Amino acid sequence: MKHFASDNYAGVHSSIMQALIDANHGHEPAYGADSYTKWLGDVICREFGERAVAFPVFNGTGANVLGLQSLMPRYGAVICAETGHINQDESNAPQAVGGFKLWTVPSDDGKLTPELIEPVAKGFGDEHRAQPLVVYISQVSECGTCYSIDEIAQLADFCHARGMKLFVDGARLANAASFLDCSFYEMITKTGVDMVSFGGTKNGLMFGECLIDVTGNAAQDMKFLRKMSMQTASKMRFISAQLLALFDNQLYKQLADHSNAMAKYLADRLCQLDGVELVYPVQSNGVFVKMSQQMIESARKQSMFYDWHDGAVRLMCSFDTTKGDIDALIGATKTP
Repeated sequence: MKHFASDNYAGVHSSIMQALIDANHGHEPAYGADSYTKWLGDVICREFGERAVAFPVFNGTGANVLGLQSLMPRYGAVICAETGHINQDESNAPQAVGGFKLWTVPSDDGKLTPELIEPVAKGFGDEHRAQPLVVYISQVSECGTCYSIDEIAQLADFCHARGMKLFVDGARLANAASFLDCSFYEMITKTGVDMVSFGGTKNGLMFGECLIDVTGNAAQDMKFLRKMSMQTASKMRFISAQLLALFDNQLYKQLADHSNAMAKYLADRLCQLDGVELVYPVQSNGVFVKMSQQMIESARKQSMFYDWHDGAVRLMCSFDTTKGDIDALIGATKTP
């Protein structure tokens, strides 16, 4: 049965599985000294600019905590949306493992703006206040919305003018690139982002993400911090091989294009039903809707999906979602 609870529910894309099989031959040096990881570094420079440095890690929480930790001293704090993944879905890992405070900001659509951040970006030099030194955003946001290139550039300018850094959680970065129809260089490097995580698990990988130091400024410390954070894989080639396959012939874009298109189809079908209301615009592979409790209960007989805030539900499409899966869900929604 296909589910709409999360794109993490999907299996592994066949090209990624083949890449793992192909990498499972012979011996390679450990801890990132392998040929696959070196090759991945070249690909990341091609996609994000010549200063970019790649650091494969096990998972998204590790990428977020490690990346944020590397951008500031111990007394630093991170500004994020209340709905931000590091605030809602990563337990107390940022505080307990990263050792930094979160300053949360309300946001109607999951996105931050300079105007929303400004009231919190204060107290610089005050020893009694955790110093807001990094702004964290998700691209795509937890509400399925995408920052435009101009919006990211404005945030980067705001941060840098105050001596702050901008970190982008890119668990669904490929979906954002698909929606905006742009390159990673245009969306991330040219706008002035300091660090970004490139997500793979939600887009066909078995495991693994890639933390990218866009400017190269933190690279010297990162290898030590990655080891301290237990994110240095001994057999790193198996993470790097998957990421290489995702970049090969822009497989990441093919998969993101498909999951985005399926979300649009799902939203269109749902909105044809009486009493269904979209909560946010569909700009990625997520659909957030309000509908009657009876419809929700009927739909859950067919598939799993998550509750959202204020009575809404979240439905996520994956690289392997089909129109048939969506039609079956719609059919179940109509069943009394």
